[in-house]
Amino acid sequence: MPLNLITDAWIPVTRSDGGDRVIRPDQIAEPGVIFPDWPRADLNIACLELLIGLVFLADPPEDDIDWAERSADPARLRAKLAPFARAFDLLGEGPRFLQDLEALEGEASGPDMLFIDSAGGNTARNNADLMVRRGRYPALDLPMAAMALYTLQAHAPSGGAGNRTSMRGGGPMVTLVDSGRGRLWDLVWANVPEGRAADIDALPWMRDTVTSQKGAQIHPAAAHPAEAFFGMPRRLRLLGGDAVTGVIQKPWGTNYAGWVHPLTPAYRVKEGAELLPLHPRAGAFGYRNWLGVVVEMPGDEADLRRRSACLDSYERRVLPRDRAGASVIVAGWSMDNMKPRDFVWSRQPVLPEVDQKTLIAMIQSAEVFGGALRGALKGVAGEGSALDALREEFFVETQADFEIALAGLLRGRAVAADWVATMARVALAIFDRQALPGLDRRPPEAMERIIRARDGLRAVLAGWRKPGSDVFLRLGLEPAARAKGEAA
Repeated sequence: MPLNLITDAWIPVTRSDGGDRVIRPDQIAEPGVIFPDWPRADLNIACLELLIGLVFLADPPEDDIDWAERSADPARLRAKLAPFARAFDLLGEGPRFLQDLEALEGEASGPDMLFIDSAGGNTARNNADLMVRRGRYPALDLPMAAMALYTLQAHAPSGGAGNRTSMRGGGPMVTLVDSGRGRLWDLVWANVPEGRAADIDALPWMRDTVTSQKGAQIHPAAAHPAEAFFGMPRRLRLLGGDAVTGVIQKPWGTNYAGWVHPLTPAYRVKEGAELLPLHPRAGAFGYRNWLGVVVEMPGDEADLRRRSACLDSYERRVLPRDRAGASVIVAGWSMDNMKPRDFVWSRQPVLPEVDQKTLIAMIQSAEVFGGALRGALKGVAGEGSALDALREEFFVETQADFEIALAGLLRGRAVAADWVATMARVALAIFDRQALPGLDRRPPEAMERIIRARDGLRAVLAGWRKPGSDVFLRLGLEPAARAKGEAA
């Protein structure tokens, strides 16, 4: 049976009411529908983006008042989506969802190439697919193929000669507000931008692909804003009937320039430079990653690090007293160029009104102390990834204490001194675990170097020398008292 992504039920979901577990897009507005239920986290986050994009395409809020007054209405959503149905066939004659308008000729790859963590052609030929596996999906059922296709087009990494990344680069960070009401509609609606409904011809696969081999680019002014959700950086055609068994890919898909996606934070390398999409770091997403993602930056810094527009819109639309239970979903592939490292999925708080200056200073001070720890351990742990891992250990070991300090800050308590003491204790403990065992068996010059490094680290943590003294100043604290005769 052919699959139409508007008129057919194809999205697996969790429900609270025993209703259909596979639904059409309009059924997200039914009561009891909780969350997408794909077998992979990257498909779930991409499915949320797709649903947000469909509502933005067909029936966005006109303004904040419309957003606040609109309630879940399956019949309305179904009627608004219906005119777009002919653009959402996955296979068959005519336009195909997120695929080149005309058939492509060439050698077919297996359908597992639609997944970011599958081995590329060179990797498989060189038998280098130790962590990135080949051949896991010899065939895909049509719903899985549709979701994998969307995920690749939305998050596409570098893919070799001429194979474009997504308009947000490879593996962008996605941040979504979850209002905490436990209904899929509310999650989707919380993140839909304001705007005007598009026409079907705004979808890029309804026309010949704008290829990029001669340098052509698509800028926001030349397209409907909904193309942010339906970009086509990859030129693809799926092969199959009742299942997808192959994919033909051609290079030089559409090159997007100047787009700022409403669901992705952005940053500038320097003042006046273009905004670039943010990408997740490997490892746990914790408080150290909040600035410009969960926490809005102040003043001029806000232009260098911008939260996603959906989070700003939610805080504008919803009063602080009405945000109880809300959270920010942070997700995305952490990439090393073309290679996926791990998939980040985290929930972070939507913060009520808080002493923003102190909160930002707390996070920035941890970056300073974490960097000081890394520098002090250079002579012990070597260089590169080993030092980065130890710095990451510092953030992991201070995460729980940061949450305690944040809770105190939200209650109006003075928490800066306790936070500095916690960071100093953790940093020195990590240093001592790494550097002190076997110290008495080291050559004298090595012993002296380690002792100097510890003294220097302690001086920074106590605020006796830069950059530690800057931390104390920013937090409004006096440096720790020195013992008599103790050097800085």
